[in-house]
Amino acid sequence: MTPREVIQKKRDGAALTQEEIAFFIRGYMSSQVADYHVSAWLMAVYLNGMTMQETLALTREMRDSGRVLDLSSIPGKKVDKHSTGGIGDKTSLVVAPIAAACGVTVPMITGRALGHTGGTLDKLESIPGFNPKPSAERVVEILKSSGAVIIGQTDDLAPADRRIYALRDVTATVESIPLITASILSKKLAAGIDGLVMDVKTGSGAFMPTLKMANALSRSLVDVCRAMKTRIVVLITSMHQPLGRAIGNALEVRECIDFLQGRTPEDLETVSIALAAHMIRLSGRTRSVEQASKLAYEAVSRGEAAKRFRAIIRAQGGDERVVENPDLLPKAAHVEGFRARVAGFVTRCDAKLLGLASNALGAGRNRVDDVIDPAVGLYMERKLGDRVSRGDVLCQIHWNDKKRLGDALALIEQAFEIKARPVRNRPVIHA
Repeated sequence: MTPREVIQKKRDGAALTQEEIAFFIRGYMSSQVADYHVSAWLMAVYLNGMTMQETLALTREMRDSGRVLDLSSIPGKKVDKHSTGGIGDKTSLVVAPIAAACGVTVPMITGRALGHTGGTLDKLESIPGFNPKPSAERVVEILKSSGAVIIGQTDDLAPADRRIYALRDVTATVESIPLITASILSKKLAAGIDGLVMDVKTGSGAFMPTLKMANALSRSLVDVCRAMKTRIVVLITSMHQPLGRAIGNALEVRECIDFLQGRTPEDLETVSIALAAHMIRLSGRTRSVEQASKLAYEAVSRGEAAKRFRAIIRAQGGDERVVENPDLLPKAAHVEGFRARVAGFVTRCDAKLLGLASNALGAGRNRVDDVIDPAVGLYMERKLGDRVSRGDVLCQIHWNDKKRLGDALALIEQAFEIKARPVRNRPVIHA
């Protein structure tokens, strides 16, 4: 068997066997298969797709390309949550402590900013001292003491995914459902989880912009998880406008702290409580999602989730005082309002454009080695359906670099639309 034969077979639209996929991925990890081989193969997969059995085999090979965490010393079910990415998508920061406060063990592996979307690790690193890469031994200790840990993908967890993703990013093969499925699940299953709650985003600010694409990804994730005997729940949620009001790293951490102290936008609460409830239900703590939702609300209202967030921050080396004093977080030197030029109703609040505007200020990356400014971003004063008068502030711009401000303003200008009549609001959760 040669790499060329595997590429040719996939190019011609045939299904690869488990043995062929194993040969290809293991060969790549041992340098017997080159980057140019994998690049050609990725495009063949992108164009021709994969069967469920192929996707399953690829997921297993990528998971087993490195270490699989052994969490057997920790009692109970281990449940994680993952989002496909969006704007203002800060739910991991509140869902993990809520679920942990309700008795769920949460080994959460998360990522950095990608394209126009934000990254959970970048948000957490705006907390002074926070360490997103503790050792495997320390991860187990943190889970035992705090109930949850939020970490980045380490060098020894699903290393094949990290290498393949870097190629997907530069070969225009990111938007492939089989490749997305294998990428997500190989990382998650390497963390030793028993259950997974997926938040598949759809809308202008999502990688799956249409409901049809979101449904297709959901089916793929469910099929592979079931075959690997891992329980999964998938929610499809809206990303037509930003989730919550804050966009940007420290700003989103501050909003999460507000949430855990009982002050939060309705859409952020709706999605976060739903995700946490399904995690609680998957862990076996309750018999129904309704019971789990009640527990999640109580964890917030009684302050238990906020205490748990402090414990997670402390265990990972961060300054836990930010929970009581968010002013310890980085703050931009300048804040100015972007104002409505006409009166009416907000009929568009484009998530992707607002995410790009936040990135233009320095909150995200255009290249892997770009340095993020944790203080900058946007705060939405008005969202879809809101009535505005001429001169009302639509969003607050938190900025440090005057050179970056012009590009951000141009994107914000395009993101908002105001008309005489309101639009019908879309549901926050589709399924």
